[in-house]
Amino acid sequence: MLESLVLFILLAPFAGALIAGFGWRFTGGKGAMLVTTGIMMVAAVFAWIVLIALPEGAESLSLFRWIDSGTLAIDWGIRLDRMTSVMLVVVCSVSALVHLYSMGYMEEDDAKPRFFAYLSFFSFAMLALVTGDNLLQLFFGWEGVGVASYLLIGFWWKKPSANAAAMKAFVVNRVGDFGFLLGIFTLYMMTDSIELDVIFGQAHHLAESTVTFLWTDWNAAELACFLLFIGAMGKS
Repeated sequence: MLESLVLFILLAPFAGALIAGFGWRFTGGKGAMLVTTGIMMVAAVFAWIVLIALPEGAESLSLFRWIDSGTLAIDWGIRLDRMTSVMLVVVCSVSALVHLYSMGYMEEDDAKPRFFAYLSFFSFAMLALVTGDNLLQLFFGWEGVGVASYLLIGFWWKKPSANAAAMKAFVVNRVGDFGFLLGIFTLYMMTDSIELDVIFGQAHHLAESTVTFLWTDWNAAELACFLLFIGAMGKS
């Protein structure tokens, strides 16, 4: 039951983005706004249900095998734990309110279906990020958020200031992504996995290990956390 709700929460905004982006000729601008906003409202209600009903502990829902190469075997999965349920509530509730506010703010804009498609895609990318069961899946959502940010910041593309701001966000995000990827590589090198459960299980090993980076010996846990933090700074 909870797995089905989480799957709906994850995929429904993506469906809304497709409807608003490609089906707006059938729904119209008003319909695109109502469909995407309604989807996010339902997703927010479901997110609260998941938060209340989720039992203690963590479990993973594997959807399909994504990558299988050597020792790297990655499933596209959904991680269900207390942190995930809290973030589902945060993302869905805030996104639903942003959708609702934007219905009035964008009322006179002819390109509102495109705006709501970007907004729903942003929500999908955020949900893919917070439900990721491994670092590569998390990075997929991370990049999706970057793409959506670029599209939304440069939405009024005829304004030079909007184009400049979008390009600035794109470049800064790439710098942060480089640090984030180095952090993922560090964890994979030390644990032979990028799955969160495996990494958490080897936390003591990471804290007691050293790794050479830029001709200097670093504590493995501190280096990995610092590199991941560079990614977070770039995204911010």
